[in-house]
Amino acid sequence: MLRVLGGGSRFAVMGILLSWEKLARWRQEQKKAGRKVVATNGCFDLLHVGHVRFLQEAKGMGEVLVVGVNGDASVRELKGDGRPVNGEAERAEVIAALGCVDAVVIFPEKRATHFLEEVRPEVYVKGGDYQPEQLDPGELAAVQAGGGTVKVLKLTPGRSTSAVLQKIKK
Repeated sequence: MLRVLGGGSRFAVMGILLSWEKLARWRQEQKKAGRKVVATNGCFDLLHVGHVRFLQEAKGMGEVLVVGVNGDASVRELKGDGRPVNGEAERAEVIAALGCVDAVVIFPEKRATHFLEEVRPEVYVKGGDYQPEQLDPGELAAVQAGGGTVKVLKLTPGRSTSAVLQKIKK
């Protein structure tokens, strides 16, 4: 289940923040317009240049980029105590403010399977040093069931939220 983000920001964002219900409608509009949809997901806690480069490269693989942002509970599960540093609404708003991002949704699960089932991207982009076959089986099945492909992008060396936090602690 994806949640609607509350208002409160007086600043315009580049991308739109979608609710679960609006995601389905948004996806139908993209399909009707013949746009190639690219999807990715992540925690995006403490946005850094590695995130920005990754999202820009992902956008280049299609016409619209939708980003799934892990909810706070799933970030704690994935990254441990003390994370996330920034709450899900703030992380989603920051991602939506990037010019390369067209839409953002928050999903509460640890894995992006449900998000991918709803988005049905033509391209699903992940970062890291692994092959698409090493992807979570549910995520891979969701992408393939919709006729999509998986692309893995190299990460920016030395750039990660964990590295930023370690540097701050020194």
